[in-house]
Amino acid sequence: MENINLVESFSEFKEFKNIDRSTMMLILEDVFRNMLQKKYGSADNFDIIVNIDKGDLEVWRNRVIVEDGAAEDTNEEIEYSEAIRIEPDFEIGEEVSEPVRMSDFGRREILAIRQNLASKILELEKDSIYQKYQERIGDLITAEVYQVWKKELLALDDEGIELILPKTEQIPSDFFRKGDTVRAVVARVEIKNNNPLIILSRTSDVFLERLFEQEVPEVHDGLITIKKIVRAPGERAKVAVESYDDRIDPVGACVGMKGSRIHGIVRELRNENIDVINFTQNPSLYISRALSPAKISSINIEEETKRAEVYLKPDQVSLAIGKGGFNIKLAGTLTGYEIDVYRDTDQDTEDVDIQEFADEIEQWIIDEFKAVGLDTAKSIIQLSLEDLVKRVDLEEETIKDVISILKAEFE
Repeated sequence: MENINLVESFSEFKEFKNIDRSTMMLILEDVFRNMLQKKYGSADNFDIIVNIDKGDLEVWRNRVIVEDGAAEDTNEEIEYSEAIRIEPDFEIGEEVSEPVRMSDFGRREILAIRQNLASKILELEKDSIYQKYQERIGDLITAEVYQVWKKELLALDDEGIELILPKTEQIPSDFFRKGDTVRAVVARVEIKNNNPLIILSRTSDVFLERLFEQEVPEVHDGLITIKKIVRAPGERAKVAVESYDDRIDPVGACVGMKGSRIHGIVRELRNENIDVINFTQNPSLYISRALSPAKISSINIEEETKRAEVYLKPDQVSLAIGKGGFNIKLAGTLTGYEIDVYRDTDQDTEDVDIQEFADEIEQWIIDEFKAVGLDTAKSIIQLSLEDLVKRVDLEEETIKDVISILKAEFE
């Protein structure tokens, strides 16, 4: 008997890695049954036997023997004279089973089988990829960069599945070439033009959380809980952590000996500054910790409006605000309070280093004053505008602005 050898006839479908052999055989059985339905009008009297181990498929047609001239449905009935040519011992009323061979199908029918099979397998392949990555949303994955474009890059996982990392989901200082390894989290899975689209992210807070889980065993094991993460990707991040075991220092465990654990995360995030702080239900203490590395003098909190007035020594103000204002913005997002920073000027006679005004005066202007020995606020405001214009290589309007800022310190 000639079996329908699927390994040889449909070898081009072996590329579909995400479909197991048994599922493939079930698809084949369904495709052939549909073809038999079209060819013979009914497939109810056919037995389709799939041999998964050998990769072949047997099709048998079962017909009942009737008297010569009495066959009304030649698909389900066979005349006696034809039946005894198959087996001389057959009698009327018995059932005859005959093999269906590939040669019984015409060229167009075989082509239709191939097309139908390809369509079903491709559809199942897409659904398999979608379901697989839908379940992996939020997971950290490693992939190889395959193609880099202006707005996104294409990466391939270890099964060759295509993953997209948009420019908007990359850290600003990220730079990748073809062949590089990229780590990111699965942000979402979409369907575009009937194809699954897997979107990765390196700017997501979840990405930083997964890195902590990977680098810090106590976080992975649940001994340390990450309460909240806020990020300005590539610039700064704040991570609030808590441990229910008094024997564990959550901040120390996350940072590691001499920063060994946190350094690996910082490198992955392109030198993003990471502040790890102890979570607390005390809002004043939480805000104080969130403004790290600045040290605050006092704080007033309005619970109704969720506002906090923070007072700091002049040399701490720029630290609290941070480069580009990221530190105070992230502290506000982390704690849920609108934070206003004020200089604590209880000592009116105290002079202030001009560098402490870096949050209000551009650094190159500060450097101009320092270059001529004017490195404190009072050393500048005690001079007349005419003297300053002569001594400092700056526009008069710029000097006026600086004086205004410095005088406000002592008012």
